[in-house]
Amino acid sequence: MPSLEALFSKKKPPLLGIDISSSAVKVLELSKSGDSFRVERYAVEPLPQNAVVEHKITEVEPVAEAVERAIKRSGTRYKHVAVAVPAASVITKTIKMPAAMADNERQAQIEMEADHYIPYPLDEVNLDFCVLGASESNPDEVDVLMAACRKEVVDDYLAVIQTSGLIPSVVDIETYAMESAYGLLAAHMPGGGLEKTLAMLDVGATTTNINVVHNNRSVYTRDHVFGGRQLTEEIQRRYGLSYEEAGLAKKQGGLPDNYQTDVLRPFMEAMCQEIMRALQFFYSASPFNSVDQIVMAGGCAQIAGIDELVAARIGVPAIVANPFASMSLNSRIKPQLLSNDAPSLMICTGLALRSFDE
Repeated sequence: MPSLEALFSKKKPPLLGIDISSSAVKVLELSKSGDSFRVERYAVEPLPQNAVVEHKITEVEPVAEAVERAIKRSGTRYKHVAVAVPAASVITKTIKMPAAMADNERQAQIEMEADHYIPYPLDEVNLDFCVLGASESNPDEVDVLMAACRKEVVDDYLAVIQTSGLIPSVVDIETYAMESAYGLLAAHMPGGGLEKTLAMLDVGATTTNINVVHNNRSVYTRDHVFGGRQLTEEIQRRYGLSYEEAGLAKKQGGLPDNYQTDVLRPFMEAMCQEIMRALQFFYSASPFNSVDQIVMAGGCAQIAGIDELVAARIGVPAIVANPFASMSLNSRIKPQLLSNDAPSLMICTGLALRSFDE
């Protein structure tokens, strides 16, 4: 599973994974002994409404404050951080290059060719590349993934991390962090996930990302405008709550008896329709016409029974992602709490795994 190197600097382990989504900041610290991982510390801290809008950090200060609260609550002492920018903010292109080329020659060549692929002046972007492996069409060539992100996007993430007194060491891309965490799930699948086509659906607060993995390699990714904020706003409207109260009630319960039938169930049905729509887009844009399994991630995957409903409506087996299923836990971690939060910690897990890059 490819993992994109830092967009602008080398890693400085050990690293803390910090995922900044539109609804929350998630912090995760992992350790490793042999081949086994252990969850040492984690925290999820909600963000004020509109602090992050359409994949962009619009208010650095409240996001930085949320990061500080999450760090304090987690108890971590790590200072070096891996963070990810949204895939929607990144231009990626796979190009073929001679296998024998040295890295410094490759970099120079990519910088020369980047003008063909990037619609911005090169001094306005962070540019990086990662060798994916031998090209299937020519053994003398390798496939190279080039990625570019506007500096203004990266700078907002750096500002949040640095304002919180932390050191940004790796900037990844959300979809690649998700793929890295997916590797933990694939290890427990029959055949290690080979010969299988899986659709990972990350249903967050405002966006649903579909990332289809075939033979443990991403073959398709796309964002759709749908997420849990619609449920939060319906709770807010129907029960006369503030946005923050509605978000808390959605997670902790205590809503009137008609919530399940009148509010939650229609949202779950709409979520199934959105997943079906995302799959149809994939089928129409690729040579595939089916997937073997759906993996549910993101905050909305925490809804009880959503995997069974998705499987029933779409006719494909569905599971809820838990990257920690085979990890041991620090004694201060509450297993049930972590299990509840696990589907929304996939990106954070992929980032925390950057500590153990070879």
